[in-house]
Amino acid sequence: MKKNNKTKTEYSTFSNVFYILGLMFKISPMLVIGEIIMHLLCTLPGRLVSVIGLKFVIDEVSGGGDPKRIILGISLILGVLIFGDVINALFFELFVHRQREKLDLGLQSLLYKKAASLDLSKYDNPGYYADFILAVENSSDNIRYMLGMVKGYIEEILSFILIGSLIFTIDPVALVIVLISSFIFIPVGRYTGKLMVERREKITELHRVGDYFARIFYLQEYAGEIRTSGVFPLLRRRFSESADNIIGTQKKFVKKLDRLFFFQETTIYVIGYTLILTIYIGYKTIVTGEMTSGDFVATFNGAISLGGGILYLTVYSVRWFTERSKMIDKYRKFLKTDNDIRDGYHIALCGKPETITVKDITFSYENNEKNSLDGISFEIKPYEKVALVGYNGAGKTTLTNLLLRLYDVKGGSIEIGGRDIREETVESHRARFAAVFQDFQIFSASVGENVALSKEYDEKRVWEALQCAGFDKELPDGLKTILLREFDENGLMLSGGEQQKIAIARAFYKDCPYVILDEPSANLDPISEYELNHAMMTGAENKTVIFISHRLSTTRNADRIFMMEKGKIIESGSHEELINLGGKYAEMFNLQAEKYQSQQN
Repeated sequence: MKKNNKTKTEYSTFSNVFYILGLMFKISPMLVIGEIIMHLLCTLPGRLVSVIGLKFVIDEVSGGGDPKRIILGISLILGVLIFGDVINALFFELFVHRQREKLDLGLQSLLYKKAASLDLSKYDNPGYYADFILAVENSSDNIRYMLGMVKGYIEEILSFILIGSLIFTIDPVALVIVLISSFIFIPVGRYTGKLMVERREKITELHRVGDYFARIFYLQEYAGEIRTSGVFPLLRRRFSESADNIIGTQKKFVKKLDRLFFFQETTIYVIGYTLILTIYIGYKTIVTGEMTSGDFVATFNGAISLGGGILYLTVYSVRWFTERSKMIDKYRKFLKTDNDIRDGYHIALCGKPETITVKDITFSYENNEKNSLDGISFEIKPYEKVALVGYNGAGKTTLTNLLLRLYDVKGGSIEIGGRDIREETVESHRARFAAVFQDFQIFSASVGENVALSKEYDEKRVWEALQCAGFDKELPDGLKTILLREFDENGLMLSGGEQQKIAIARAFYKDCPYVILDEPSANLDPISEYELNHAMMTGAENKTVIFISHRLSTTRNADRIFMMEKGKIIESGSHEELINLGGKYAEMFNLQAEKYQSQQN
């Protein structure tokens, strides 16, 4: 049965608005306060001038007022407007841009810190992952947008009070016409907001597919295959299909939204203000003479301003706050997500290796009916070198993921030194391991930083680690040589084998008792593989090493080998013992040996 990945909004719009304002205020309080004040100084005077200022000027001119008084009034109006613009421009140039960068950095840091601590199981859930991407990609946009809407909301409330009071003193009936014309369309605004949120969610999901195919065209690791395999037409077609889906979805929503916008805006302005209100105040001015020319202009301009404000407060803001609130809801829930892998109460010591005991563990990934590991038990003694072998899907990588607590066992236990690893804090437990994964990454940083995975490092230990890993490429700037050309056009490019040696050097550099290597020689030639095996056994004499390998020549010098199949350990022993046993391991080894010999011949 297909799961519904849609999640209901957990928090109210009101709660989300104040939550995000609270975060922003915590990071940069002066930015929040300053932007609101500057916005009011820049926009509110202009709106009041269009109503009160024009009324004053028109009434003075039509009533034969003193020219000096008129000039003074106009000068005062211009002075207020210019002063607001100048102060606002200075505020932005001298303060806002810097503080916005600080705000973006602070908010994104919260996201990245949370992402770095997420359970891997969260990435296995497509619905959660989609919300995670949505939260990260739209966080800055949504947060700035929210501040802009709050500024506008405060402006419209003050405008409503000031301009509404003025219209009321001129003619209460005119104010009633404005209010009725605006308020009857609130439900339309709510429905429009709902549609806009639905559109954003669907488009974001479709963009994920398109972005995947778009990335493939420029990522270095795909460049060779795209140029030699003939796959380009297929990728281009899939990208085009994705773009067509996005365009089709946009069209579907745009038709509905355009009709709604046309209905609510033309109906309110054309019928409500231009027709009904104009006839009424025109009658009061021309026929009865109860309004002056200044009253007419002030009431009409005030109605337009007030109507727009009411629409913002009750229609647009409802729509926009609802839309952005749902995005912020994802951001908020993401930051509050609880991990399934919890800290224990004990801090593990990163000292000498201790016995690793695996007791009858079982594990299955989410939505998988069968166990990936099924009742595995074994013991690894301190300083042992243990190899995990088996065909794809046997459970080798899953087992090492459980040792690292990237996932937790469903049944049974894993103990180190007699203590269940779930009793340790996650950070202290993982600090005991150096792990090199099959899908390792090299970063656009110096060689020293790539090995130490830190800005600060011991140069002597880095060189020793590189030597142990068999890395002998000449480095133009020593350990300060920059790898990759992401940010430096002179960055050093490495072959797949050289990159793997950098990754393996990390395991030798890290001061820890346990090392896990997933396919350590996958990208190496036979000679480099032999040298790595020799270096690994000598360089890791004081460590317990667990490594996964499909190339069984790598496993010959292991103290013990675990042959895995369908989530179970079916054979264990040294290389010689398993060869003499004549079981699955011997069969696998002999097949590889025959293949290698035939290639040599």
